[in-house]
Amino acid sequence: MKIKNILLSGVMAMSCLVANAQDAPKTEYVFNPHWYVQGQIGAQYTLGEVKFGDLISPNIQLGVGRQFSPIWGARFSVNAWQSKGGINIYSQDQASLGAKVGKEKFNWKYIAPMVDGTLNLSNALCGYNPNRVVNVGLLAGIGLNIGFSNKDAVALAAQRAAQGWNTGSENFDKVWDGTKVRFVGRFGANVDFRLSDAWAIGIEANANVLSDAYNSKKAGNGDWYFNALVGVRYNIGKTYTTRTITPPAPVEKVVERIVEKIVEVPAKAPESQFMKKATSIRREVFFTIGKNLINEEGYKKLDEVAAYMKECPEATVTVTGYADRGTGSAKFNDRIAARRADVVEAELIKRGVARDRIIKSSKGSRVQPFSDNDMNRVTICIAEDKI
Repeated sequence: MKIKNILLSGVMAMSCLVANAQDAPKTEYVFNPHWYVQGQIGAQYTLGEVKFGDLISPNIQLGVGRQFSPIWGARFSVNAWQSKGGINIYSQDQASLGAKVGKEKFNWKYIAPMVDGTLNLSNALCGYNPNRVVNVGLLAGIGLNIGFSNKDAVALAAQRAAQGWNTGSENFDKVWDGTKVRFVGRFGANVDFRLSDAWAIGIEANANVLSDAYNSKKAGNGDWYFNALVGVRYNIGKTYTTRTITPPAPVEKVVERIVEKIVEVPAKAPESQFMKKATSIRREVFFTIGKNLINEEGYKKLDEVAAYMKECPEATVTVTGYADRGTGSAKFNDRIAARRADVVEAELIKRGVARDRIIKSSKGSRVQPFSDNDMNRVTICIAEDKI
């Protein structure tokens, strides 16, 4: 008999170790909305009819943004410096009339305040992870392009008028002077490389379209310029917090003690559903989103709690209501969690549990007993006997 006791004790000890390993607390990252600032420098290519290299100019961009969620954000930026254009010159000589004999290049200044919506594609597809090293994003926005200092194009237009240039298929008839304000649309993509919680370096490419005549030439369609930028980003404040999720305690299973002495039990002795050796039981009553209606499975669990309370007259039951953090405001979640605790308390009283044996509370969405968001729409009942 002693050997049997030793073996059984060993099995129970192993079971406890396995249970503890399975119920180890987990760390969960909670996103914090935050502001950030950004500085970038790069190059711009303005679409045109001369060589690619002749239309590349320097470009800078400064921005401030707000990350509202792990996926969505918004940014205000100012993009500025220089754009370039070019026009081909054709021969006026009768022997070679229309042959290209050269080209003229010109540049002008601009400043473009923009408002962009941003999408963190990595978080959208792979889930939120603040420690991810590489994050890929998309952006789209609208703003104004304020062009000025177009004196090179104005001078070329005057020269053309004086000398009677033949520009062939190129129409240099949209030359503008002074300051011009045009609407501009933008879309693009970015890749950020995390250095720390606060700092990241990144690259961005965006395409910008605005009305014809930006480059002083008539084309009958919108003009485009493309920016390639590299820069740094600084996040202001904490971008996330951590919390430890402890899995709910498993429902205790009753294990009969093995005794040396055989005790005779009357044949017709009634069997207890819970047996007096169970010091506590735990039951979870789950609800649907925004509701406090108990389903059939929930009524069965409350029947079990009431039965335990009847068999253990010294026991008390703690009833705690919760709401999930993923939906609803904090104020609404406080109300719905309290209502869930109320309906469970009312059902226990209907089943014969005295009100003074019930300890009721509500945690709203401030405490999340489960790592699965939807499971936190729950009222948890823990009945404990005073032994």
